[in-house]
Amino acid sequence: MTAPLLSVTDLSVTFRSEAGAVNAVRSLSYDVRAGELLGIVGESGSGKSVSSLAVMNLLPENARVTGSVKLDGRELLGRSDAELSTIRGKRIAMIFQDPLSALTPVYTVGDQIAEAILAHDTLGRKAAAAKAVDLLELVGIPNPRQRATAFPHEFSGGMRQRAMIAMAIANDPALIIADEPTTALDVTIQAQILEVLQKARQVTGAAIILITHDLGVIAGVADRVAVMYAGTIVETGTVDDVFYRPRMPYTLGLLGSIPRADVGEREPLTPIEGAPPSLVNLPPGCPFEPRCPMRQDVCRVSEPPLLPVGGGSAHASACHFRDTLERDNPSSAEVFPTPPAPAAGLAQRPREERPSVIEVRDVVKAYPLMKGSVLRRKVGEVRAVDGISFDIREGETLGLVGESGCGKTTTIMEILNLARPASGRIVVLGKDTSRMNAAEQFAIRRDLQVVFQDPMASLDPRLPIGDILAEPLRTHGVAPAAVTRRVRELLALVGLQSEHINRYPQAFSGGQRQRIGIARALALEPKVLVLDEPVSALDVSVRAGVINLLERLRAELGLSYLFVAHDLAVIRHIADRAAVMYLGRIIEIGDVHEVFERPAHPYTQALLSAIPLPDPRKERQRRRIVLHGDLPSPANPPSGCRFRTRCQTFAHELTDDQKRKCHDEPPALAPRTGSPDHLDACHFAAVAVVI
Repeated sequence: MTAPLLSVTDLSVTFRSEAGAVNAVRSLSYDVRAGELLGIVGESGSGKSVSSLAVMNLLPENARVTGSVKLDGRELLGRSDAELSTIRGKRIAMIFQDPLSALTPVYTVGDQIAEAILAHDTLGRKAAAAKAVDLLELVGIPNPRQRATAFPHEFSGGMRQRAMIAMAIANDPALIIADEPTTALDVTIQAQILEVLQKARQVTGAAIILITHDLGVIAGVADRVAVMYAGTIVETGTVDDVFYRPRMPYTLGLLGSIPRADVGEREPLTPIEGAPPSLVNLPPGCPFEPRCPMRQDVCRVSEPPLLPVGGGSAHASACHFRDTLERDNPSSAEVFPTPPAPAAGLAQRPREERPSVIEVRDVVKAYPLMKGSVLRRKVGEVRAVDGISFDIREGETLGLVGESGCGKTTTIMEILNLARPASGRIVVLGKDTSRMNAAEQFAIRRDLQVVFQDPMASLDPRLPIGDILAEPLRTHGVAPAAVTRRVRELLALVGLQSEHINRYPQAFSGGQRQRIGIARALALEPKVLVLDEPVSALDVSVRAGVINLLERLRAELGLSYLFVAHDLAVIRHIADRAAVMYLGRIIEIGDVHEVFERPAHPYTQALLSAIPLPDPRKERQRRRIVLHGDLPSPANPPSGCRFRTRCQTFAHELTDDQKRKCHDEPPALAPRTGSPDHLDACHFAAVAVVI
């Protein structure tokens, strides 16, 4: 074993607050060796990001940091900012979660990378600018010389993150800390970023600390894993140890709460009930005890230390019952209470026998591009939705997936507006929206409700949740006595207590706020719910509870869902049918198992291959289809097949005549896989197994 490159010992971080001292990081210890990738995982508030900022000495002045952080045997804590400035960016680099806020908007991207080089190197400005271009090319930025002169706002999210990686590796650092580098990115862009990180690791030989809440990401790239809870590490070991032999109930719960794209059976997920503890005046005992199904009296008295599992191995766990877990090796479902599978409900009836609740036919939504400040004129248009068609049957869930900018949200807004579309036809619950008057639109909104992505932004912070839930009832003329009764029913329906009725939204956790949003959508007993990324902002443990709740409500109340998401694993778990969008058009649609197990369109295959699986062995064996480049501009889409500019089949497998057809002729949706309900829009579709 080589000496550690970074050694963190007994690191503690405390913040002063009005409520008291916040012990954000508590006695944290770990080592990272040269060339190693350590994944740090855990729920929000577990101390992952604070610990990394403490290593970089970037915490605010109200933070009290104790312990030791050594790089190559040299202590970093207690050094002056001037001394650390010679280390940060040279020996240690950091990739932040939000690249737009980390890049200066008034300087070009090339200048900012060159500045990082000049701060630590004797190169001239011209040589630094040339090296910045080379770095942009290394991380996969197209036309790097031209892009170096662009400003951050002219880059897409994935390109900005790649530019941050270029800046991080500019001075060949020994250690790169990547804090949630893929959290806000589409799955295809996430695959690109992970590929770039691995390439940077190979080129520079740097060690990487990858902080994330996505265990699938960790499974595919990490050598070792550290699981954090309540400010400290509760389990650590090799990636195989932690994923296949977890010895801490919290780790078991995290693994059981992940929807998997490679599992076709729709079993309920294993949620971790409750919420992480407050780090102000943390009570004695194990911090996970209130949420742990294995808790005993000893767990309330003393906090278990992090000790080796199985006698001296690198696998360690902070649990009083690590030996029991070692002996029994239980699954998540054997430790955590898993809700029973919901009844099939309306889904038992054949699809063709159920009436349609939403029909969309050849709908187009275009936004004009205007030029001029005084005499404005139209110079083009952006077709955000360009002739899409689908239907949703009673009791059915349609999952609408695709990259950001493909038109998913525009599609659902066209449906929710209940107005005449610019072109095409929308029918909601048997009524054509182009023929509705205001009274009919008001009446049908009882049966068509929406759950938004960000529950905090969609709940009025000035109102207690009792008034929030009562508002739609009062708007539609429900009697006051019935309103009070219905509000209490709604709280019970989504798993909240009646005593919560007078609390305000800010007093609830993210998962509880999303449950409130679902309860409000159900207030008027609708028939259709439109869900716009309802679980994307939630931790995996909380997300599992919300997904289970949505499945139970659909079965019990006979609901139909239009479920918009970029997480394809969630779609595989909850949807009956899946529709894949690209540049305003649906390019594949069908039964969710058909689409996932026998994808025909190259874009669908790339999307599915990019889904991270929480299984290290499968991740090591998979063939990843990485899409190069970004989504073309919808203002100027490619001719013919819109996907051809990123299509691996087009680039490497087609003849010149076949390429000419893709260039000139837009492919139509048609059944080509043998199933009449499985359609794709590709001239040369070929079924492939990618998961």
